[in-house]
Amino acid sequence: MEGLIYPPHISMEQCSSEQTACYKARLAERLVGDVPEAGMADLTGGFGVDFSFMARRFRKAVYVEQQQHLCEAARHNFELLGLPQAEVVCGDGVDYLHQMTHTHLIYLDPARRDTQGKRTYDMTDCTPDISKIADEIAGKCDFCIIKLSPMLDWHQAVAALEQTTGDGHEKHVTEVHIISLNNECKELLLVFARHNSPKKTIYCVNDEKEFVLDISQTAVPPLCKTIPLFTPAYSSLPGCYLYEPNASIMKAGCFEALADRYDVKAVGRNSHLFISAHSIDGFPGRSFVIERVTTLNKRELKTALAGINKANIAVRNFPLAVAELRKRLRLSDGGDCYIFATTAREKEHILLICRKSMQN
Repeated sequence: MEGLIYPPHISMEQCSSEQTACYKARLAERLVGDVPEAGMADLTGGFGVDFSFMARRFRKAVYVEQQQHLCEAARHNFELLGLPQAEVVCGDGVDYLHQMTHTHLIYLDPARRDTQGKRTYDMTDCTPDISKIADEIAGKCDFCIIKLSPMLDWHQAVAALEQTTGDGHEKHVTEVHIISLNNECKELLLVFARHNSPKKTIYCVNDEKEFVLDISQTAVPPLCKTIPLFTPAYSSLPGCYLYEPNASIMKAGCFEALADRYDVKAVGRNSHLFISAHSIDGFPGRSFVIERVTTLNKRELKTALAGINKANIAVRNFPLAVAELRKRLRLSDGGDCYIFATTAREKEHILLICRKSMQN
């Protein structure tokens, strides 16, 4: 929008995209429900992208940021965006938390850089360290949405947040959201609530596709212990469909549930690639048709790669990196051929030579 003030580059690095900001706005609206006088507080304001999208749902929305120049930009931008309910507070978010009264929703996007300016990922290395203030947050709101690094292990983050320090405020993570755009994992969101919900749900989102799983009764970690394997001979694979889960599901690790819901079998125990004899509508990931299968035997390779001089190569649980395998196969990058190198059920290294299916 014309007239918006943009902060220095360092403040833009952690900004949400429009798509992920819209997602969080919808999430906030669903959590609050039909409460007419709902309020929210963003204790880690920054550039205010997420705040500007979420604030529209609330009667009162407080933006807290300790850097004066960001607060000045926020006041200007919120007025331009038509957010009269927005209140800008220049100060430390944790200090504001100490003195604030109850609100319906608190949002936190902790800074993921240390005092030397280096990137951090672990929740305890971020500013603020949410694990230290989670109990107080639980006493000041109905719901809290926390944006964390997509590099973080969500099992560990959930365990850290639910740990009780004995001040009487129990915390229960009710939702885990793993958000990807164009098959690249962008955000990890955790929702925790003061009330004890019997349900815990994980949302694996990639663009418009969403895989939702109830993990309330699931052992964590690991999320999946057994995965059904493809058992027929490798010679039966040509003509079958190969399915590669999207980045959010890869991050979540819910492969057993995925296999059960779409009736697919894994190529190998840790391949994260799945097989079906028929086409599946709506699978959350990419789909391919397998044309040839080969081991790394020189004679088999020569036959299987006949007529192929370039290919898109991916490795899944395989002893060679992509560059090493490409050099060994003497193939350039690109083209319509896709080769997946993996370790199959008998611990045998195989190459699945595919083309994209019409579903993509």
